[in-house]
Amino acid sequence: MSDVVLCPKCSSEFTYPSDNVMVCSQCFYEWNPEETVAEVSNSGQILDSNGNELQDGDSVVVIKDLPVKGAPKPVKAGTKVKNIRLRPDSDHNIDCKIDGFGSMALKSEFVKKA
Repeated sequence: MSDVVLCPKCSSEFTYPSDNVMVCSQCFYEWNPEETVAEVSNSGQILDSNGNELQDGDSVVVIKDLPVKGAPKPVKAGTKVKNIRLRPDSDHNIDCKIDGFGSMALKSEFVKKA
């Protein structure tokens, strides 16, 4: 096992081949080893659900109902969020204020650029 392939997402050494891709057993990320070089160069970007790069101050739209802990109703799909702030070091990588809910953090995979 001298050829250990690290996961490009979580750097785990517990990876295994499946068909023509590699799979991480820790975060379940799948990638093609030949395309890893292209993905590493884009690792500093935060992308929305459609693959568009997000920037501080952008406006986004929520794409699905998101339950909010402690609130009686979810954030509805189609809610527009203005003036986002990005946090690349966090799992919930968007800080924002939503009318009726206040300050909260969202995951970029549940929004699209407006």
